[in-house]
Amino acid sequence: MPLSRPSPEPDEPALPASAEKGGAQPLAVAAPAGGEEDSAGGSADALDYPHQRIVFPQGLALDCGVTLAPLTVAYRTYGALNATRSNAVLICHALTGDQYVAETHPITGKPGWWDIMVGPGRPIDTERYFVICANVLGGCMGSSGPKEINPATGAPWGLTFPAVTIRDMVRAQKLLVEHLGIERLFCVIGGSMGGMQVLEWAATYPEHVVAAIPVATGAYHSAQNIAFHEVGRQAIHADPDWMSGEYWRQGVVPARGLAVARMAAHITYLSEEALTRKFGRRLRSGEALTYLDDIFEVESYLRYQGSTFVRRFDANSYLYITRAMDYFDLAAEHGGSLAAAFRRTSARFCVVSFSSDWLFPTATNREVVQALNACAANVSFVEIASDKGHDAFLLDEPDFHATIRGFLAACEAALSRPPRPPRARAG
Repeated sequence: MPLSRPSPEPDEPALPASAEKGGAQPLAVAAPAGGEEDSAGGSADALDYPHQRIVFPQGLALDCGVTLAPLTVAYRTYGALNATRSNAVLICHALTGDQYVAETHPITGKPGWWDIMVGPGRPIDTERYFVICANVLGGCMGSSGPKEINPATGAPWGLTFPAVTIRDMVRAQKLLVEHLGIERLFCVIGGSMGGMQVLEWAATYPEHVVAAIPVATGAYHSAQNIAFHEVGRQAIHADPDWMSGEYWRQGVVPARGLAVARMAAHITYLSEEALTRKFGRRLRSGEALTYLDDIFEVESYLRYQGSTFVRRFDANSYLYITRAMDYFDLAAEHGGSLAAAFRRTSARFCVVSFSSDWLFPTATNREVVQALNACAANVSFVEIASDKGHDAFLLDEPDFHATIRGFLAACEAALSRPPRPPRARAG
């Protein structure tokens, strides 16, 4: 399907406050040549943080037919790479996540979005693994995206930034992994849009992945999911401050539209059970009828989610990344056969779903498992019983954490076992 820029015509759940303090310490790694390290800011945002990043002057050929050059990838690492460079774990973030997985976020001051999962002694143990997370292509936390400066014009790209796909995001990550001197990743893991990237890694670079853990995801975006994304995009377009994507010229942001987009998306990350348990029909104050105030607690919660989101995310990036998710169809990339996408893989897979997730329900995850079974891949499947909805993979779910810890340990054990001798032929 031909791609074009978002027409001017959820993410992931909110960053959870971890129940645990501490967390992994970031580690900057000296790496071989192939790109230019850059710690300076490059965004039009005066509050931009000097993200750790690598610049690839040669750029990247995108699915839309454009070569984006130079290409910038912002990233963070945790833990230490071992002598054999065999313990690297790549974490792929979701729609509104970023590279700050396991440390205090430089913009919000909140704990890393997965510090409950990543850190010393945690399921993704930074005393055992070298953990990498990159801001996706099209993002707004230092990687090339619509907020960054177009070197040809000296102004932000805005809607002149080329359309990107999930596969483009993975290609950019591959350049980073190569720059860090890593030939083969021990594991690639991610939830939601991060899970889409995991599947793309296994399909596009099968010989470079030992283990793959796609969580709460699917091999395509459903019509319902596309519909929710379109509601969010239209909310942004309808905000007068969007200014056809050139809001930066006036020093404003389409905060109202982006907040509504976040509110609509955030509903899809929760289950009805979770909303009822947390809020029910409780009122905030008083009993007077009104149409203006956020009388119900659930209204206040959604407004809070929207207002905090606009402080850390770029509206144009939201348009581009939601489109990338909508474009994603792994089977279509392989002649209409999802099994064909995994035909060359030798990776071990652990596919995880959550029972109350209606954004990427268990049936959608099972389609991936069935495709992997069809090509005789090594795959395990776990459905975690939870009433927390799609959000569950970011929250305190002991069964999920035990699953990840156990699967990684099994993959390590399999790598350490000597190969079996060939079976003697009869006769």
